[in-house]
Amino acid sequence: MKQTLLILVSALATSAAMVGCAGRPAAQSPAADPDQVAAQMVKTSFRSQGIATVDRVTNIDETLKLCNAADVAGKPLDAAVAKRLEEANLKTIKWPTDGKYLGDWKEGEQIAQSGRGMTWTDTAGAVNGGNCYNCHQISKQEISFGTIGPSLYNYGKLRAVADPGSAASKPIVEYTWGKIWNAKAYNACSNMPRSGHMGNLTEQQVRHIMALLLDPQSPVNK
Repeated sequence: MKQTLLILVSALATSAAMVGCAGRPAAQSPAADPDQVAAQMVKTSFRSQGIATVDRVTNIDETLKLCNAADVAGKPLDAAVAKRLEEANLKTIKWPTDGKYLGDWKEGEQIAQSGRGMTWTDTAGAVNGGNCYNCHQISKQEISFGTIGPSLYNYGKLRAVADPGSAASKPIVEYTWGKIWNAKAYNACSNMPRSGHMGNLTEQQVRHIMALLLDPQSPVNK
């Protein structure tokens, strides 16, 4: 949901240059703080409307800030920094309050199919979708899916999760929950949304997606 701030600055600066002298802001001092310049550009170029607020762009945590900077620089994040960020994000994962990891895979399929939510036309508290098919293949029946992320078809079957409640399956079940809740706990600069951490999905919705991926009866594992 959040834009890469440094890329945004570059784009806005380019747009300003194309407008011409009359539309340009006052020239910035060479010593001006880039973060302050970026914040000012966002403040003057964007506005909040409905539940879509400007702070989605401006309020970024250290993980996003450092990953965005590495992306703009065109080089991977320093390994030690990446490890530190992953450890910090791992601590933010909220595990199931009742210890139950799986919900209803049929509900999970609907959530995976839905890309709705968090736009200015939505109301606060409206149910969001997971938009999972935008990046992944999940079920064999779905022929329209993205390829940004790996295929998740046969996700549980390939990992030999015949009984998600068994001790043998526990590591995979916990990893899958954590990955959906906060993907950056396992890959600091992952492109996958931090669905639970950012409040995009509720705990119950995460349970349903878990069932879609791991329930042996789910079409994902057929």
